[in-house]
Amino acid sequence: MERAVSLTRQWPRVQYTLYGRLIQRCSDRGLSRQAKQLHARLILCSTTADNFLASKLIAAYSKTHQLSYARQVFDQIPRKNIFAYNALLIAYSAHKHHSEVLKLFGSLFSRWDDDYCDLADVKPDSFTLSCVLKAMAEVALDEVLPARMIHCYVIKGGLDSDVFVGNGLVTYYSRCGDVVSARALFDEMPVRDSVSWNSMISGYSQGGFYEECKDLYKRMLDLEDVRPDALTALSALQACAQSADLVFGMTAHQYVIDNGIEMDLSLCNSIVGVYAKCGSLDYAKELFEEMGEKDEITYGTMISGYMVHGFVDEAMEMFRQQRNPKLSSWNAVLSGVVQNNRHDKVLDLFREMLVLGYKPNSMTLSSILPAIPVVSHLKGGKEIHAYAIKNNLDRNIYVVTALIDTYAKLGYLSGAQGVFNLTKDRNVIVWTTIISAYANHGDANVALSLFDEMLFSKTKPDAITFTAVLSACAHAGLVDKAYAIFDSLLPTYRIQPLDNHYTCVVACLCRAGKLLEAEKFIKEMPVEPSAQVWGALLSGASEFGLIQLAEFVCYNHLFELEPENPTNYIVMANLYSQAGRWEEAENVRALLVKRGSKKVAGSSRVETSGGFTKTGSLRTHEYSL
Repeated sequence: MERAVSLTRQWPRVQYTLYGRLIQRCSDRGLSRQAKQLHARLILCSTTADNFLASKLIAAYSKTHQLSYARQVFDQIPRKNIFAYNALLIAYSAHKHHSEVLKLFGSLFSRWDDDYCDLADVKPDSFTLSCVLKAMAEVALDEVLPARMIHCYVIKGGLDSDVFVGNGLVTYYSRCGDVVSARALFDEMPVRDSVSWNSMISGYSQGGFYEECKDLYKRMLDLEDVRPDALTALSALQACAQSADLVFGMTAHQYVIDNGIEMDLSLCNSIVGVYAKCGSLDYAKELFEEMGEKDEITYGTMISGYMVHGFVDEAMEMFRQQRNPKLSSWNAVLSGVVQNNRHDKVLDLFREMLVLGYKPNSMTLSSILPAIPVVSHLKGGKEIHAYAIKNNLDRNIYVVTALIDTYAKLGYLSGAQGVFNLTKDRNVIVWTTIISAYANHGDANVALSLFDEMLFSKTKPDAITFTAVLSACAHAGLVDKAYAIFDSLLPTYRIQPLDNHYTCVVACLCRAGKLLEAEKFIKEMPVEPSAQVWGALLSGASEFGLIQLAEFVCYNHLFELEPENPTNYIVMANLYSQAGRWEEAENVRALLVKRGSKKVAGSSRVETSGGFTKTGSLRTHEYSL
């Protein structure tokens, strides 16, 4: 190769074909120095590389990780064609410079930069669009509109039969959450390869459409020309884990074994995840111990599996097995401890994490903040808030909502409002959290005012938002407002009324003393009333001392719907006692004992100079942040 390059000095003029072959050979073999020599020779000969030679040079520089040189070559082409654009697009795409791909593609349609060609000279082809769609999918644009524009161009340009373009569109639609369009396009593709199937199956799995994912996987099993591979199995197994479908997961696992599919670390983690999340923890641990290579995802999968099923001690043992646990493992432990109501332990673990030099991230903070109100530690909440501000985590949407919720539950509404006021990007979750804060404190006027602000800001409320707003109406007994909001759910917002919504309306009517109207509302419900709905009516009957209504609710509904809920029996017994009907009260209490229900002993926490002291009828436990 060295001799061939040196011979070019003897050529009287540039021979484009031979130069192209030499540059191509440098590209194939990764010969950076020789490629630069050939480029230098062209410059010495006062030859500007045309589209053909420039494309070869761009590819060579890309192979040797010198994208800046590749860009310089591209910029010096006097009249660029689509091959030159594609060469640089492919180079950027190969090195995951997705934003540069989109910028370069945008320059195709520019009218202000004289260095670029006009649209009449450059027509995007399948290679162009494949690179662009891949970049769009990777940068996770929130809008489907750009893909629809490209989709229209594909159809008009007659590129809709190209499998690579089709795969790119399916992937992008899926990443945007528009799996309906993705599936429609997938079904219309004249030719589908393994990438097509994997893109659609992965789109279903990542989008939470687990049943559709499994159904499409089963369809793929019936094909002869295309068979599931490691990527297919990965998506199917993740869907099984998330939907707790152990039987299907075992079938997918068996397919991997029977077909000799190479199991890399990601696939092994997914297999372990199926068994761990579905409760087959012994077998999951057996697979875990057989793995030669493990990473933080492996440990996090096992820890989460134990935590989900309430085996906190086993999860902690697994966590302690790691010599240097990653931050993801700490987050899995902290989140699991909170979910299992070991709130006292959360603060100890968090302090240990800081002492060992770990730097909490937004997930860490959003995991531990829910434990703060349980231990009534406002100071601790403020300290975490201060840490978030200091480390630029206070704008993270999950941290923001957790802080608002924490302050509200601690009664520090001004703090919750302050966090909300400083939040610029307010999505539906942030709005719902602050509305819930005021609703739970009985301040219906502020809650409803915030709801109006939310609508004015063009933020679309969801079902949870309406639960919070209706709850505010219930606290204040605003019957007309509650009816107006409830009646707008389906026609205006396309939200089917949920159990919580019916419950709030019943509670609102009871608060206003309209118990007969509340009973009528329940009887006219289009769905079967739940225990929660009947419970709201029971609370109203208890407040107004209506024994006959309470008897109807308890004996005809609640004692059958939730026979082990002690609250219903206690409310009924207390009503009898208040009316001097002692024998009937004793009968209800006897029924409560017979059902095996018992009241959980309460406890209190008192802040002292040495930390917090938890007191109860049987024990005292001390801890500090």
